[in-house]
Amino acid sequence: MPGRAQRLVDSARSAHARAADRFPVVTHLAERMVSVNIFDSATRLAAQSFLTAVPLLFVIGAYAPPAVRHQLITSVRTVFGITGAADAQLVHALSPTTGELRQATGVVGGLMVLLSATAVSRAMQRLCKRAWEIPRAGTRIAPWRWLAWLVLWLGALVVQGPMRDGFGVGAWLGIPVTLVGATGLWWWTQHLLLGGLVGWKPLLPGAVITAVGLTALSATARLYLPRALNRGLAEYGPLGSVFIMLSWLIVVCVAVAIGISAGAVAAQEPPLDRRLGSPPAARARAAPS
Repeated sequence: MPGRAQRLVDSARSAHARAADRFPVVTHLAERMVSVNIFDSATRLAAQSFLTAVPLLFVIGAYAPPAVRHQLITSVRTVFGITGAADAQLVHALSPTTGELRQATGVVGGLMVLLSATAVSRAMQRLCKRAWEIPRAGTRIAPWRWLAWLVLWLGALVVQGPMRDGFGVGAWLGIPVTLVGATGLWWWTQHLLLGGLVGWKPLLPGAVITAVGLTALSATARLYLPRALNRGLAEYGPLGSVFIMLSWLIVVCVAVAIGISAGAVAAQEPPLDRRLGSPPAARARAAPS
């Protein structure tokens, strides 16, 4: 019995070696997906994003100028196509009619929310480091980068409405502008959260793949989310909408994890590795010279 088990192990290793020789990129990508632990990383990132978004909505509703709040509502409507009861909930959260919300939140409470919101930045940073096989030890990155990433993403969300409308020109301009903007945002995200440990050029493939995937997902969001959110609110109340949004965030974060990981693999495989000056993959560093 032990001999048979050993033969199975040897056969599996031989099959893996043959696959690596014939399809090196596919094998490398599969190994990277396993090492990144796609679904676990995406679920953690989605949970942190949701726990960050809810208190931030109250802080923005309490302290942001009316013009910013109105633009944020417009952008969320544009991105997700929210209508009906879900839209009423959004407007209610971001348009308080009295100063009670500001008094309840307080300046200190608002600052604490912003600081705790960096948890999603740290989750994204861990994902980027795993995708690029950067060890935790000896790679400290300045905490200000977490807050800077969060602030920029809030700003990007506010301007999503005008961008997707092509700044009044139409969707024919809005779609490429959104795609270019998303590419730049994910390019900068990786560079910022990795602390410059990877150069700009190798990070570009991951930014492009992630931007294309999320742009496609956003188109399906307008078809699925409005009905799902309103149905969840009607049948289960606020808990229904929580379940729908968290489920959608997990899908989005899986796309992000796959996009960044696939971009890292593409940048480390020929012919892009030499052209982009990418750092070698872990298996290449471990191979005997």
